[in-house]
Amino acid sequence: MRLKDLEIFVVAPPPPGWGGRYWIFVKLTTDDGISGYGECYASSVGPDAMRAVIEDVFARHMLGESPENVELMFRRAYSSGFTQRPDLTVMGAFSGLEMACWDIVGKARNRPVHALLGGKINERLRSYTYLYPERGKETGQFWVDPDLTAEAAARFVGMGFTAVKFDPAGPYTIRGGHDPSASDISRSVAFCRAIREAVGDRADLLFGTHGQFNVAGAIRLGQAIEPFGPLWYEEPIPPDNLLDLAAVQNGVRIPVATGERLCTKAEFATVLRTGGARILQPALGRAGGIWETRKIAALAECFTAQIAPHLYAGPVEWAANIQLGASIPNLLMVETIETGGEFHLRLIRNSIHWEDGHVIVPDAPGLGIDFDEDLARAHPYTGNRLHLEMQEAPCDYSRPNWFEGGAPVTERPE
Repeated sequence: MRLKDLEIFVVAPPPPGWGGRYWIFVKLTTDDGISGYGECYASSVGPDAMRAVIEDVFARHMLGESPENVELMFRRAYSSGFTQRPDLTVMGAFSGLEMACWDIVGKARNRPVHALLGGKINERLRSYTYLYPERGKETGQFWVDPDLTAEAAARFVGMGFTAVKFDPAGPYTIRGGHDPSASDISRSVAFCRAIREAVGDRADLLFGTHGQFNVAGAIRLGQAIEPFGPLWYEEPIPPDNLLDLAAVQNGVRIPVATGERLCTKAEFATVLRTGGARILQPALGRAGGIWETRKIAALAECFTAQIAPHLYAGPVEWAANIQLGASIPNLLMVETIETGGEFHLRLIRNSIHWEDGHVIVPDAPGLGIDFDEDLARAHPYTGNRLHLEMQEAPCDYSRPNWFEGGAPVTERPE
């Protein structure tokens, strides 16, 4: 059984597009006709360039190899070009290809991937979602209005969620960490207060940021929201400041979480060694794949740190997260797009099920999904923008900062 063929799908989810502007799926097929699927998460180059990277990584390090040899192929890709260090784009390509290898091996053995990772220790996985507006009510105002968000929190908790995430703290800029404005802090407090009042102790509050702040600013904001007891404080400073995360964690009484933009066990080990975070959020389509992330989870066990796999992507990465989560003892929860995401679920023919706040671990072979290639081909992404983008303008200290949260915006409220 040798890897023979590669096909790439760049898929644009229909509006409102929760999960990003597009998703990159790969299909690998062996010389004996077994196919597997993977997903490459959020590259820092455009989709056409990423296609070329994926094709190069496959041809250079994987073509003709047994799909069982994921460690060997990882070492080839990780060391390519005399590197042996985390490379976000190469590892993003490899991660999706590696997922597809596990899907193939599971299908060849007629076993789910979790059975190949040590077996199933978790039957159901606790699930959380970002707070999204109801269908047909997607306005920019939702993302800056604590009352609207609190209504959404009550709606999701009513569905069965026991944790919800929100991110009201201002802009993600290309300029690196900044001090939050006074209005950013007051709005964050207002969100925490309104959501806590709406859900009480029925759900955990997950306070999201995306590396916006410098160390001092992150501590100020974290201390302001402490009274509302968030379960975590996500990525408070830029991901290139791994050593400084410990200063933030030491300055607040909320567990710091990080990892969606980290790559391989090398970067996660630095966070663990320094005490910079107690919750790790690897994106399996970027971190190095399923096997590398299984190693990250094992490292985290030694530091009593928990794993909450990240998902702002498509359903194949979600499926990989679920297979990993089923097999590790230190899983905290898995991110889900609402209760699975309407288009996400259509792409995998509803082969993963969510109920009562949990994802049910599938026992079908491989990743446990039934990927709909025809639907993927019917929704191609034809643009050249990136999966996610940051603003160039700096934080605005004269009026409240506007954060779209992925919603279509026609005008900015004053």
